[in-house]
Amino acid sequence: MDASPTPAAAQPPDSDTSPPPGPGPTGPARAEASPPGPGPRTVPPTGCPTPDRARSVPARTGGDGPTRLRRLATPLGILAAVAGAFAYVGTVDPNEPGHYPVCPLLKITGALCPGCGGLRSAHAFIHGDLGAAFSANAVATAGYFLFAVVWVLWLVRAWRGQPLRIRLAPAWWWGVGALLLIFSVVRNLPFGSALAP
Repeated sequence: MDASPTPAAAQPPDSDTSPPPGPGPTGPARAEASPPGPGPRTVPPTGCPTPDRARSVPARTGGDGPTRLRRLATPLGILAAVAGAFAYVGTVDPNEPGHYPVCPLLKITGALCPGCGGLRSAHAFIHGDLGAAFSANAVATAGYFLFAVVWVLWLVRAWRGQPLRIRLAPAWWWGVGALLLIFSVVRNLPFGSALAP
């Protein structure tokens, strides 16, 4: 009688011949560790931004100073040019003849255009006489204040690194054109002499 165990008897009855659970998609450990939802989500260590946050928040470096100066160069250059022009008009009085050329429309037709009196308006505005500035050219004087508001907005947005976008619907442009046309017609009529320079 042979007492050697058979190959089937050599294995204990409670042993499992299946491969050990691993990181594969069919293992029980994977099913238990996967969170509910579209996919696994890892938590980055403290101080490391997530990929979404890294894309949305630009990295701040010490070289922001020169970049900011480049962004501010255009609005500051425009301000310098406008300030230089106003300084010249404030020094050379347009009320005295011979300093500035005459408006071609006024010279040929005798009619005032929307810009007639603008230099006198600027001269009075620089010297702080708002009444004389409005009397010389009300539209130009309103334009000085509008320019100041837009320029400050431009400077603030350039400082923050945001572009200045002013988009007006075509109706606004038609409205501005109609206003200038009405202003031109009224200031040339006898009852609108208050709007004439």
